[in-house]
Amino acid sequence: MDDQELDRIDLCHAKYYALLEKERYLAPITENPQRILDLGCGTGIWSVDMADKFPGAQVIGIDIAPTQPEWVPPNCQFELDDIEQPWTGKPDTADFIFCRDPIASVRDHPKLIDQAYTHLKPGGWIEFQCVTGLLRCDDGTVPKDSAIQAMSDNLAKACEAFGTPIDHPTRWKGWFEERGLINVTEKVYKLPITPWPKDKRLKLLGVWEQHNLVNNLEGMCMRLFQKGLQWTEEEVFLFTAILRKDLRNLEYHGYWPYYVVYGQKPE
Repeated sequence: MDDQELDRIDLCHAKYYALLEKERYLAPITENPQRILDLGCGTGIWSVDMADKFPGAQVIGIDIAPTQPEWVPPNCQFELDDIEQPWTGKPDTADFIFCRDPIASVRDHPKLIDQAYTHLKPGGWIEFQCVTGLLRCDDGTVPKDSAIQAMSDNLAKACEAFGTPIDHPTRWKGWFEERGLINVTEKVYKLPITPWPKDKRLKLLGVWEQHNLVNNLEGMCMRLFQKGLQWTEEEVFLFTAILRKDLRNLEYHGYWPYYVVYGQKPE
């Protein structure tokens, strides 16, 4: 959690805001929520924005790492805790529970959803958002033997070895419904990995994601590939050098699916 990683998280916050067309969340929550939980809040930037948006709400960001700022709105606070452990708060107290990008960190998603359901007020909403490492291409321009495709394949293998499959978001909708949430909605957005689209908004998103990938490859891959795939440090550096070349090739029209799933606890 060095400065480079914290800057990357804040950049992703701006990127997702643009991807969702200037929305921080999609669930139709009440106009005056009283208690909002941000699970795995990271730098706390989403919590701060929500505290500014809803000054009458108590916004609580929860994360296992102490990377949040000290100067925040008076209705925003942070707690150091592991969201995969049993929650100590009172049940039926939250109006909105939000979780973004738990990829490669949360192992038991059904358990997390169950705990969120328990602590949600009747009528309250849960929303999960996440970018997946499942590379997609609609026009066949990404070769199967490219480094970009290899990155996606290796991420899937490494995360599976860690017990944190990167395709968990594809199953969120079913898990929400199995728990008893109603009005469950799934939306999938396309996040370009480079500025290949002609659309100006998508091209800007591609610029941000290309920057995110090119400048943070070792941070994203080193531990995963060493621990999950038993690669050496030299093998990781060699692979990322080849991958950077592919990430500058705008002939490859790849994108990550970005999943947004939200549901409501019955009255």
